[in-house]
Amino acid sequence: GSGSSSSAARGQMILQQATPPMNPPPLNPAASSSSSVSSSAGGDGGVNSSNVVVRGTNVGGDTGRPGAYSVTRTTTGPAQVYRVTVPPGVRPNTEFTVHAGARRVRVRCPPSSRPGHSLQITLPPEPITHHQPLKMAPLTSATGEVGGGCVAMTPEVQKVNQAATESGGTAQTFLVTIPPNIYPGMQFTVNVNGQRFMVTCPSNAGPNMKVRIVPPTQREEPMAAPKTQVFEVAVPAGVRPNQPFTLMANGQRVLVTCPPSVVPGQKIRFQLPVQQVIGNIQLSYESETGGWCRTIRVTDLKFQWVRVNGKQQEPQHEGDNAEAAVDNMETFDFSKSAYVRKIHMLEGNDARMRTGTVELVPAQDAVVDSRLVYHNRTLLSYADIANVQGKSLEEKTSWFQSICTQLTAEWDEGHVKLVVRRHSLLNDSVDAVMSLGREDLRKRWRVEFLGEPGIDAGGVTREWFQLVTEQLFDPDFGLWLSSVNNQMCMTINPASNISCPDDHLVYFRFLGRVMGRALFDRQLIKGHMVRHLYKHLLGWPITFEDLEAQDEGYYQSLKKFTTMQDLSCMCLDFTITEETMGVRRDVELIPGGNMKEVTAENLPEYLEANLRYRMLDRTKPQITELLLGFFDIIPEPALTIFDPNEIELILCGLPTIDIDDWELNSIYSGLFESKGKRDKVVDWFWETVRNDFDQEMRARLLQFVTGTAGVPAKGFSVLQGNDGNIKKFAIHGVDRANYVYPRAHTCFNRIDLPNYSSKKELYEKLKTAITIASVGFDIE
Repeated sequence: GSGSSSSAARGQMILQQATPPMNPPPLNPAASSSSSVSSSAGGDGGVNSSNVVVRGTNVGGDTGRPGAYSVTRTTTGPAQVYRVTVPPGVRPNTEFTVHAGARRVRVRCPPSSRPGHSLQITLPPEPITHHQPLKMAPLTSATGEVGGGCVAMTPEVQKVNQAATESGGTAQTFLVTIPPNIYPGMQFTVNVNGQRFMVTCPSNAGPNMKVRIVPPTQREEPMAAPKTQVFEVAVPAGVRPNQPFTLMANGQRVLVTCPPSVVPGQKIRFQLPVQQVIGNIQLSYESETGGWCRTIRVTDLKFQWVRVNGKQQEPQHEGDNAEAAVDNMETFDFSKSAYVRKIHMLEGNDARMRTGTVELVPAQDAVVDSRLVYHNRTLLSYADIANVQGKSLEEKTSWFQSICTQLTAEWDEGHVKLVVRRHSLLNDSVDAVMSLGREDLRKRWRVEFLGEPGIDAGGVTREWFQLVTEQLFDPDFGLWLSSVNNQMCMTINPASNISCPDDHLVYFRFLGRVMGRALFDRQLIKGHMVRHLYKHLLGWPITFEDLEAQDEGYYQSLKKFTTMQDLSCMCLDFTITEETMGVRRDVELIPGGNMKEVTAENLPEYLEANLRYRMLDRTKPQITELLLGFFDIIPEPALTIFDPNEIELILCGLPTIDIDDWELNSIYSGLFESKGKRDKVVDWFWETVRNDFDQEMRARLLQFVTGTAGVPAKGFSVLQGNDGNIKKFAIHGVDRANYVYPRAHTCFNRIDLPNYSSKKELYEKLKTAITIASVGFDIE
């Protein structure tokens, strides 16, 4: 292990050993909070007092200044003994209030005492509240590029990260406080993440200073050997040896690899842990005809994305299992290929502020744990996730909050106070939140506006989240821009480094932490993001459909290349032209891209490079900090129950939708053009929206058709399309013989609605479409 010392919260790093002690000394027991009272001269019985009102003593920083404060409360020193007199009118066994030093104490009069009698009371040591001011931690560059608030990684931290990478793990360091009376060369024990370690005090450190330790890799909580159940399935047609395929076993989707010597039609057997088998739960996000779905690997019970080839085979007999071949996606496919962000966490120069890298990997290579272990205790497993995944959004959110509650430190274990000024709200808030370590981010927060008497009972914190996010998402601030396709959605400004050259990455890290804390506390933020950013938060597949939703014109130009026989006439190379502040520049999509011509043979590589650039690389530094900040607080396994639409609704809240305004400002085309709202199918549609859909389903319908749950401030009359012009909500009638489910065109705010034969059929098909649509799969 290693350690570093700091007189504030950071300092020069020194390699130091941190090892688990053979026999760690016991921790000091917590001081008792009870008081005792005994009588003299009036009786000899003793009873316990109650309701001790403590004023206490404040020690540490002046909270009259803006910033973040770590607030702890201690009781040290000897017990305090006082003599008090029973006041007139007090009867035995009744309570009275006395002042004992700076404290007010309620005392129950002993049975044998009377007014005028003298009592001796013993109180625990007077509690002392410590307010430790925290200083802002710097961002560390993981790529070597500095600027925007990032500094270069020190050689010592580079060694820590390199050692972790070579061992196949992730580096993790902690700041701990050196106990009193511990000096250089002396050893002391610390409790980190549920484990205890022995640390040697560095030569330049001393009592009450901070030391940074790198503990040994934490082993996961051992799992008992599970009972297993044997399943027998036939290998589906088209599956080759060593190729994976999915199947439904007792209601759960699992991923199985075909053995080397087996051909389609032959039966194979595999084992699955019994405790993981949950009936009638399909943990996947897929359409009826297949697509990308999240499945569980039998080998290690981790989630993995797979693409199913066509519709899965239905079981022929009760108890049989439905199988479907998995597309190995060995070649690029414009309509099928998908990519998922992968985050590699690294330690930063300051232990409070991790760094890391983000890249896009093929969706089938992306995995995520289905198990969350915290302080050597399993908080959730795949069985828990599968059990809650099919429930309502409110039930999912409640379950997620229960996980967050278990991660939250108790108030008595310390909390965080954020003190900000209204006239300097954003700057003060950034300084405060960016001074917190990951443990502080999960403590209870109390927000104070300097100079205001309000007590934070929830309302002040709620206002703070709204105000800071409103400022950050304001296009005039320069970090975000309105999306080309939807004025209600915000996309990252690729030129944010020009607007805020010194600290634009600090703002994105801050926003990621605020979003994570909002989700952690069930607070709301003021800003709807473009769809693919929600997918990055959740680790969902990114496809060319996401590019279409962001810039339909750009998408169509790329799609046109797939149908051209001769690309040489286009004179294309692996570059793209960007214009910033009126200045045009060429950006290479790959190294040496300006020297590489696009041909029919390398067109897939060109298309993939364009997708990667527009969905990540164009704003990679900003997205990286946003994700790092978000996952400073949120555990990724707990997010696997949500889809991108749900995470937007949780973060931004369910919109207040004026259905009369919605209907009044809608237009009709196709089969509904002649009759408009007088058509019976259109009438059924609005009856369903008004009477059968709740607030959540209306918001999901709005997401389905327009791409976001946001409603323009001036109502539906100013709903815009992808060209920035008014594009009212459109209902386009189509023949149900050609379309089974409704389709959406978010670029034009249009829904293609089949002419169903009954309101019941319309309700069922519409509900299915807007529920499944979170993945963007074709469901015809």
